[in-house]
This record gives sequence, structure tokens and C-alpha cells, in this order.
Amino acid sequence: MITVSTTDGVGLIELDRPDRRNALDVATCRELVDASARVRADGARAVVVAGTGPAFCSGADFGEVYGEDFLEALYAALHAVADLPMPVIAAVHGPAIGAGLQLALACDLRVAAPEAVFALPTARLGLAVDPWTIERLVQIAGGGTARSLLLACATVDAGTAHARGLADTLGDREAAFAMAADVATMAPLTLAYNKRVANAFGRGGHTEERDVRALQSAFEDCWNAEDIAEGRTARAEKRPPRFQGR
Repeated sequence: MITVSTTDGVGLIELDRPDRRNALDVATCRELVDASARVRADGARAVVVAGTGPAFCSGADFGEVYGEDFLEALYAALHAVADLPMPVIAAVHGPAIGAGLQLALACDLRVAAPEAVFALPTARLGLAVDPWTIERLVQIAGGGTARSLLLACATVDAGTAHARGLADTLGDREAAFAMAADVATMAPLTLAYNKRVANAFGRGGHTEERDVRALQSAFEDCWNAEDIAEGRTARAEKRPPRFQGR
């Protein structure tokens, strides 16, 4: 139900349930956790999350959404994707609805094809998403878009999503892979640090002192890494840098 591969530093996690429009069931959510661990173990420096068939992910599989195991499996999957240290790019084509939008939000960047649509119609179904999802939505797309999706159950097309920040760029699957290939050439320690800080300070409320100290330590690690010398040498030699993540 999920295919996983890593080529030239770019990992691919692909939902492969086209007959169910890539809806998430318990098994698929658990496979997402395993897939996240695999691309990390394979040394991916950027990851693309995509879907086969006509949809990115049409949401939760309603054959299982009301079962007692579904919520636990879903949020384990979302956090496994969100917690990857490298940038994760969602290649969104067709619907990203409900849990599908949540999966797109768990990614760091979103490339939306012309046929992409985003919606979170929980209020039409008597369901709810967790506070982390809503906080992430507000952080990425802003309060106005979040309220439109949550309170009016609006459907947002690709152009509107891009204009409001929900999609970072417009393009097809190939464009998502091109972005990932470019990201994969960048300094891994810097990217991991940037992502960690953006996630920490993007949250509302107070950041714990111990977390600030850990982020400061990660900042110092970037400046003490071998990659900083490689970046300087490559610039002097007028060539692309070859970062090693150390």
C-alpha cells in the first residue's frame, strides 16, 4: 500500500491505494511510520510524499475511521513524517482532503498541481482534528485560511492555496522531485537545524529553556561542522559544494 525508495539522496514515500483514492487506514498509517524510518536509514537528504492515481490522499478510510485504533495510528504516522530531520515535500495532485490535508501539513513544503484541492470538512461529519493539526495549519496558511477550512468547510483550489501560503509552489510531480533534488544538495546539518527551529518557534506559547539551549547547541554544531569549510572552499573554487552532513 506504500512504496518506498531513495535515489540520489531523494527519498520517495508513495501512497499506493488508487482504488481507495489513497485513503488512510490503520495499515497504511503504520506503513507510513515504517516508510519514514526507512528513508531516514537510507540516508535521504530530502523526501517526496506522493500518491498514485487521481488523488494525493482523499482522507481517512471510513471503513476504519471510527475504530479505536485509527486515531493512534494516524497521529503516529503524521508525526513520523513531521519529525523527519530532512525537508519533506508533498507532491499534491487531486484531492488532499481531511487526513490527506493533515498529511500534506505534516510535510514541510507543498507543491500543488493544477488539479489539487484542499479541504478539512470535519464539521460536516461530526469529526475533529487534534490541536497540533490546527496549529500547524494556522502557522502555514494563516488564521484566515484556517478558519475558512475549519469553520466554513471551504474547498481551496491550487491557485488559492498558493496565494495564501498553503502551497509553496505550483507544479506537477516532476516539479516536486526537482525541488527535492535541489534541496538534497544543500547542507544537511543546516537544513535539520532550520527545520527544528522553525518547528519549535512556530508553535504558540513559551519555548522551554532546555529547548532553547538544545537549539543553540545545534546552531553551534553547524558552525563547527566540516561542511562549513566545504562551503567556503567550494565558493572559492567556483564549484557546487559537496556537503557530507558532518
